[in-house]
Amino acid sequence: MNFLRHVNDLLAFLLELVALAVLGYWGFKTDSAVPVRVTLAVGAPLLAAIAWGLFASPKATIALPLIGVLVVKALVFGSATLALNAVGNRLIATSFAVVVVINIAIALTVKSVGDN
Repeated sequence: MNFLRHVNDLLAFLLELVALAVLGYWGFKTDSAVPVRVTLAVGAPLLAAIAWGLFASPKATIALPLIGVLVVKALVFGSATLALNAVGNRLIATSFAVVVVINIAIALTVKSVGDN
């Protein structure tokens, strides 16, 4: 079970990095003036990273109950999924969302098994 937890933690980290990259890509691909695109390309992932660091990371600055952490994760990963969809990558958006849900389900299952 320990191996599964480590592999799933690595997958979670990679999903977080992908979410940040996707938000930056979406910001740059918006149909706006260059200063707005640059602001969105930098600002969207920056806001997501700040929220993640404050509330959802394993070493979060502000400890939330599990439901709060799940809400933050849903907002960040949901935003990335919507961003992928907005730039025309529906299949990738759907695949990303499915992998995120599986990853979180495994994390919760492994945690609950470890607590017993």
